[in-house]
This record gives sequence, structure tokens and C-alpha cells, in this order.
Amino acid sequence: MFDNKITAPPNPTTSDSVSQASSSEPSEIFSPAEFLDIARDDNSVTARAAKLFKTTPETFVNWRWQMRHQVTSLAEAREWIDMNEAESLGFSKLDQIFHAGVTPYYLSLAKQDTSSQLCPIRLQALPRVEELNDRYGVSDPLLEKEHSPVREVVHLYPDRVAFCVAQLCPVYCRYCYRKRRDNESGLHFNRAIIDRGIEYIASNKAIRDVLITGGDPFIASDGAIESLLERIRAIPHVEIIRFGTRTPVTLPYRVTQRLAKIISRFHPVFVNTHFNCQEELTLEAKVAIENLVNHGIPVGNQAVLLKGVNDSYERMHALLRGLLMMRARPYYLFHPHNVEGTEHLRPSVDVGLSIMRKLRGNITGFAIPSYIIDTPSGKVPIGHNHILGRDGEDIILEDVRGEIWREKGVFTPNFET
Repeated sequence: MFDNKITAPPNPTTSDSVSQASSSEPSEIFSPAEFLDIARDDNSVTARAAKLFKTTPETFVNWRWQMRHQVTSLAEAREWIDMNEAESLGFSKLDQIFHAGVTPYYLSLAKQDTSSQLCPIRLQALPRVEELNDRYGVSDPLLEKEHSPVREVVHLYPDRVAFCVAQLCPVYCRYCYRKRRDNESGLHFNRAIIDRGIEYIASNKAIRDVLITGGDPFIASDGAIESLLERIRAIPHVEIIRFGTRTPVTLPYRVTQRLAKIISRFHPVFVNTHFNCQEELTLEAKVAIENLVNHGIPVGNQAVLLKGVNDSYERMHALLRGLLMMRARPYYLFHPHNVEGTEHLRPSVDVGLSIMRKLRGNITGFAIPSYIIDTPSGKVPIGHNHILGRDGEDIILEDVRGEIWREKGVFTPNFET
């Protein structure tokens, strides 16, 4: 079915990103050698998924093919996996609220039958009828519109901005806090919007750090990404450039050695990605991360705590260990935003605090992310309070084993902040 199907991506744009493949770009962009090497192993995700989707490995590792063949409807999903009732109703009742879109690669990671109602991949990617019921969800939980001095630039902290240059994503995550923008179009690498954003950043000398986000900014041509980096790096007061992208997780074939080499020309550049569960830690994802870190690009991971996905100590521990083995450092664990349609995925903060407490002392310190609640005024770290009290200049602590410890002489008398 999919070999002959050519469809426009969700939210079609007039940009120069996905739809315009430059004939001057080398063929390895579309069938990168490092991923074709994996496909030679018949047991690899790539080899098995290519067979499932009735195409060749050379075609399957083409990231543009993946974007053109996103699974977006109930009929398409049924071609490849068995659908349970909650998912089937979700597709039919939610298509006018928040569209679905899943790359063949990411869908191939899901359990293909309905034996488990809690497949972590399906929970993240496929609509469910539970999304219709949410007591607390709102459309813009971070009030981003109020912090946008120009369109697509979110300026909350004095020294940094989030620059939302992209609109398309390989997978439209069901818990996305920007799903309110689903009915908008023409935002993906829109030249006029980028021009105004660059002008705003250049005019504000307090801005030292630019986060390029979206959507997913890696869903653009190498040339478009390179041009954007050139323009931002030309601003003298911008010191740090960051990307927020989930492509290593949902479309690893996009993160090629060639792309990493382009990005590395503009150091210091950092990439934050978004693995949520151990099922996403495939060999393909490992190669994508290696392509970045081997070019000197530090990779951090921002996970979201989700029911049925990673809301146990055992599953979180496995995720964090796997990330370290891939050289992606755990950075944040976000408590899920109160975005509409996500109550069924939001665990109690008690669950998150319990997981974080168990991690301390049971995994190396730099594997432990900061547990965060994101508010309209910024990120607030939360965690178990190990400070039991103060006795003069001494602090009384509960250690990681639950025992009491007095550390002497650590307080300054009459200290004022």
C-alpha cells in the first residue's frame, strides 16, 4: 500500500524544508550508509519494519519517505497493527481535535496486537478515546502566547528564548503541550517568521542562548538548518545554540553524519532529545546519538513522566541506564503539563517523587534528571526534601538510606540572602 502512496505532510506549508528535496544534495542523505549497515541484520528494527511495510531497507531509511508515509488515520493504522476499541474510537472521535501522525519506524516499535492495553509506544503515539475526558486540561498551560513578543519567539527568561521555527513532527505525541496549534498552517520554516525572529534576537543583547524548537526543527532540509544556524551564529551576543528534537527517537534516520557535521560547524551547539522508555532505545537510535556526540555535540534527554510508559522505578531506571550507554545524559524529567486531553497519562506527583527518591543511591548521580514542574513563570525543580532541620550552625539531614546525619558548622549565623 505505502510504496505507491504520496501524501502531503500534516499542516502543509510553503517552506523550503520537507517538500523541496534539492537534487544537488548527495544521495546518502536519503539512504545514509550508517543505517543501511544496520539493515543488513535481518533481526534489526529496520530490516523487520521494512518487511512489515512492504518496502526495501534502502527506502525505509529515507527520512523523507518516512514523513510522506506517516500513519494518520484509522484505516492506515489497521493495515499494520491490530487496534483496540479505545484506539479505534480515538481515531474516529479526535480527528477534528488533534491529528494523528506516526512514522512507520516508530509504529514498528509498538506491540502489533492488542494483548497489552499499556504498550508504551501506542500510549504515546495513537489517539485514545480517553482524551475526551480531562478535568484540568487547558490549551496553553505555559501561557506561551503571553510570552511571545514576536510570533514564534517565546521569551520567558531574560537571557534565552525558544525559537519555534518548525511545525512538522515525525510523531504527534498525544501529550504535546503545543497541540493547540494543530489547526494552524504555514509556520514550518516560514521565511517571514524566521526573519522577524532573527531581527528580535539580534536587537536584544540580553539574549545569549537560543533554543531552536517547534514542532521538530530537524524536519527540514540540511540546507535550511544550515542557513538558520549561520544567521543565529552571526549575532555577536548569542553564545549558545540548542536544538530540541525527538528525531533520534521517532525518526533516527534523519540524524545523519552529514547533518551532524553541518551542526558541528557552529559550536557550541547542544541537542536535547526526548526518550521516554526503554523500548525506544534501539540500535538505530544509538547510531543517531553517536552521529551527534561523535561530532562534539552534547546530547541531553528530557523525558516526560507518563502513566503506563515510565511511571515505575524499574522502568525509569532501565531508561536512564540505557541513555548513559548511548551517551545521552538525562537532563529533565518533566511532570506532564495539564494540557487538555492528557489526564489519562498524568500520574500523581507522589509517583514521580517516589521514583526520584529510589533513584538516589541506586544509579550514578549524573544519570538522575531534575524532576520538574513547568509553570508559566518557569521550571520549578521538585524532589524529596532531605533537610530535616537546623540546629545552630549544624544541618540535620536524612541520608539516602533513611538514616539521620548531622553535618556540623555548615550554616553562617545571621546570613541574609
